[in-house]
Amino acid sequence: MTNQRKIIHIDMDCFFAAVEMRDNPSLASLPLAIGGSRSSRGVIATCNYPARAFGVRSAMPTGQALKLCPQLHLMAGNMDKYKTVSRQIRAVFQRYSDVIEPLSLDEAFLDVTDSSHFAGSATRIAEDIRRVILAETGLTASAGVAPNKFLAKIASDENKPNGLFVITPADVAAFMATLPLAKIPGVGSKTAERLAKLGLRQCKDIAGCDLALLVKHFGAMADSLIKRSQGIDERPVRVERHAKSVGVEHTLATDIAAYQDCVNALSVLWPKLQMRLANQGNQGLHKIGVKLKFSDFRQTTVECQSNSVSLEQFMPLLQQAWQRRQQQGVRLVGLQLGFNSPNPGQLSLPF
Repeated sequence: MTNQRKIIHIDMDCFFAAVEMRDNPSLASLPLAIGGSRSSRGVIATCNYPARAFGVRSAMPTGQALKLCPQLHLMAGNMDKYKTVSRQIRAVFQRYSDVIEPLSLDEAFLDVTDSSHFAGSATRIAEDIRRVILAETGLTASAGVAPNKFLAKIASDENKPNGLFVITPADVAAFMATLPLAKIPGVGSKTAERLAKLGLRQCKDIAGCDLALLVKHFGAMADSLIKRSQGIDERPVRVERHAKSVGVEHTLATDIAAYQDCVNALSVLWPKLQMRLANQGNQGLHKIGVKLKFSDFRQTTVECQSNSVSLEQFMPLLQQAWQRRQQQGVRLVGLQLGFNSPNPGQLSLPF
C-alpha cells in the first residue's frame, strides 16, 4: 500500500519587493512596486502590501498602477540579487527533501511523503522551512500543506502573508465543498461568470451537475472541472530538469475584441515569462510562440525559430494569430519558448 502523499507549496511573500525592503528598511512603510518606470510603459513585476491596499497588483500596467497610487515608489529591480536569494531558499528546501519542483524564483513544491524529519509531519516540516528561511534570509514565506499539488497551492494562499494552512486528507471534502470555482486554475472571471449562469458557483455544485451539460458548455475543460472540484490531482512533484519549453498564459476577465487590447494583454505577460526564464539557467533558445484561445474555445499557436527573445519579437506572431480569430473574441493569451538542449549558450533576455 502506498503512503498518502504529503505535498508542501512554499510561496515567498511579495518576493522582489520583500528583498528590497529587507535591504532598505525605509521602504517598508511606502507603497513599493518593482518593474516599469514613470517615464516609459511597463508592467509591475510585484508589489508590497501597502501598494496592494491601493489596488496595485502584479502584472498590472505601470500607468494603471500610478493612477491607483500616484505616490507609488517604483524600482527597476535587480534580477541578479533575486537569483542569489532564490538559491539560498532552494538550499533550505534541499535540507528537507530531494523531491523539489521549482515553479519560479519565489515558489516551489516539495514532496515530503518519505521524509523522516519531524517524524514525517508535513505540517512541522513546513513550519520549520518557514522559520529557517526567515532566520537565514530575513524574508517571510507562506506555505500550504495538502495531499496533492493543486490543494497545496491553494492552501498556501489562504493565510498570506507569512502564514501556514493545512488541508489533511480528512479535510479535503469539506474544504472543496465551499471553495469558489473561480479559485480553480484555468477558471478565469469570464468562465466563472458562465458557470454562475448555470448555477455553478462552488465546487460542490459540480457534483450534482449533468456531465453532458458541462461538456456542452466547457468542452475538454469539463473533465478538469470535475476532478479539481473534488480535490483530485494525480500530478507528481517533478524534480527539476532542464525544461524543453516554458510558457505563461492568462485567461482574460472579458473576451478581447480589439487588437490593441490583445497587444496590451500580451505585454502584461512579458514580465511573468522573464521570471520563469530566470529560473531556467543557461539554455539554447530554439523557438518562440504566441498562443490565443478564442471565444468559441478554438485555439491557435504561431511559432518561429529564434535564438533570442524580446517583447517586440512576439508582435508579428500575435498579428498572425489574431488573423485566425474568424471574428471571435480572444479569451486567453499566452507566450511560449522552446529550447534545444541543456547549457549550449546563454539566453539573451533583458530584465
